Amino acid sequence: MAKRQPNPSLARLLTEGQFTQGAFARAVNVVGTEYGRPTGYSQPNVSQWLAGTEPEAPARAAILEALTRRLGRLVTHTEAGFPPPADQPTTPTGTVEGLIELGRQDMDPSRRSVLGASLFAVAMNVPGWQDVLARAESIQRGVTIRIGMPEVASVIAMTEELSGIDDKFGGRAARPMAASYLVNQVGPYLRAEAPEAVRKAMMSAASDLCYLTGYMAVDEGLHGLAQRYYVKALELAGIADDHLTYCTTLRGMSVQAVDLGHGRRALHLADAASAASPVAGPRMRAFLAGQQAHSAAQIGDTATAMRLIGEAERAMDRAESESKAFGSYDPSSLNYHIGQVRYELGHLTGAVESLELSDKLRNDVYRRTRVRYGALLAEWQLKAGKTDHAWATWHAVLDAMPCR
Repeated sequence: MAKRQPNPSLARLLTEGQFTQGAFARAVNVVGTEYGRPTGYSQPNVSQWLAGTEPEAPARAAILEALTRRLGRLVTHTEAGFPPPADQPTTPTGTVEGLIELGRQDMDPSRRSVLGASLFAVAMNVPGWQDVLARAESIQRGVTIRIGMPEVASVIAMTEELSGIDDKFGGRAARPMAASYLVNQVGPYLRAEAPEAVRKAMMSAASDLCYLTGYMAVDEGLHGLAQRYYVKALELAGIADDHLTYCTTLRGMSVQAVDLGHGRRALHLADAASAASPVAGPRMRAFLAGQQAHSAAQIGDTATAMRLIGEAERAMDRAESESKAFGSYDPSSLNYHIGQVRYELGHLTGAVESLELSDKLRNDVYRRTRVRYGALLAEWQLKAGKTDHAWATWHAVLDAMPCR
């Protein structure tokens, strides 16, 4: 690490955030652990950074995210007195070009370690509905090929196939295929000549695929990468005038945030998803309210959490009386959210009961979900003193896990 002059910019940010050097080191360590690179920084490391020792690139990224979380605004390399990262890719201005560039980086083995190290950013700018509508004018249609609804149908079918692989084997198995398909097939379709209705339908299909790719990246713990796919999904949904995928993506971003412990950000995103949703039927209302309730519970807002989970239960009752839809928000999903609300509010026994019911109601096709939430159930059972149940649940999880 190269020596340089003292860093007054970093010192000002620590003062603004009311960080002691020891507390700041611990905050940086928390971020490092969150994205899979645990660190053991302490007060002397921070003292060295303030004196002019330049941290390595992964440490700089963790430092900026720790400051961003404390200050509630985006902190840049320049503001913190650091040089911009030399390997930061140039982001194309257009939505389609940006998506293709992201997919290419994701496909490139030499870039995957860089993309995988990108952090979940609490202060990431999320484009609003009106913002993404304005970007529609920047999409340039190509003239080399012409597409129709059969090409749209092929993208929808491929997304369904990739989603099925994810359900059975997890995101790691399907995401490389999704990135390749986005670049080599969907990218040219998005730039092709097409009637307006076909162009919007293709944008909508591409948005859904971007959302799925981001969801699979979350499954791998690649949270910064997932956010970039999610933002592309929002932009494409806006261009396509697709409120459903737009609000579903916002909800997915809320799920990511609450799972990482960022309750306030999660609630903000869940509320935005609810506000952006089209006229919602009862199943959609349950889908959104359940996530809002989990987020509210995580920040200790008991009244809001209980009101919203009650709303989700009533909406699910209406939805189930109308039709039992496979492959969407169902009683198993609702009981998962009830369990999370109970857990966040300190009701461990009730939380375990809800998660056990969720597991019992879950369709067997969702092996990935069974593995993930089964592991969580075993952890809660152990905390509740149900040791034998926990062991049995862990054995079921291990039996369901695909070999890798």
